[in-house]
Amino acid sequence: MRKLLFLSLVIIVFGFVGVFVVGGNFVEPHQRSVGEPPSDLPFETVLIQRGDGKRVAGWFAPGDDDKAGILLLHGIRSDRRGMLGRARFLHDAGYSVLLVDMQAHGETPGEFITFGYRESRDVRAALDYLAARLKGRPIGIVGASMGGAATLLGGSPADADAVILEGVYSSIEDAVGNRIAIRLGEIGYWLAPLLLWQIEPRLGVSLESLAPISAIDGLEAPVMIIGGSEDQRTSVQETHALFARARSPKQLWLVKGAKHQDFHRYSEQAYEKRVLLFFDQHLEQRVK
Repeated sequence: MRKLLFLSLVIIVFGFVGVFVVGGNFVEPHQRSVGEPPSDLPFETVLIQRGDGKRVAGWFAPGDDDKAGILLLHGIRSDRRGMLGRARFLHDAGYSVLLVDMQAHGETPGEFITFGYRESRDVRAALDYLAARLKGRPIGIVGASMGGAATLLGGSPADADAVILEGVYSSIEDAVGNRIAIRLGEIGYWLAPLLLWQIEPRLGVSLESLAPISAIDGLEAPVMIIGGSEDQRTSVQETHALFARARSPKQLWLVKGAKHQDFHRYSEQAYEKRVLLFFDQHLEQRVK
């Protein structure tokens, strides 16, 4: 009996250690050099001052003088290079584009990934920078996954003129549960609390602060919400729920067959057509 109790205790201890290690991997920074910008766009490298004294690394390419600007926000464990495909077609259409590394990613410093919460400070700093460069012209945002969450979180949604949100989770509870369930099946939803309890002591961020679905009704800009019909990380139900809570004017596009992936790369022609129509409708009218 003593051996059985000892073995059970060892299993429990190792189980908690394992969960703690996994939790650390979830929030570990993804910093790395991104190198020089590609030469096919007139990029300049920028370092944008943030309120806490840190600087956000990015690339800016000016567009036509009478066109709006677009801020492009990458997903988790990516960097500004992940948005280059979008930058190219938007710049070809005349838009100025700003691509940034959010905190703890690429060349922007950060201690932990916070799933959009602290990253929201980078969004606001980037918007201020872009507004100064554009001298009052309107600004749109394309936020992929965590980039979309960062657009919504941080106390209030970002103050942009048109917003596209791609594959944005509804709450951190759903995001963690879905990802564990992909690997372990339904039992993953039961194990999720063992990871979730670590978030506040590790990051200093409450679970309630990581709920884009509770923030999206504060977004005053026109919004297009994009999801993948086969996405297991951000379910179709979550995407529908976000859309239901968003203010009008709003659009919903479920990309048939797509998982949690780069929707532009998956369906390039349809993506470019829809995105340009959306921004032309909601940004170009404001320029004129």
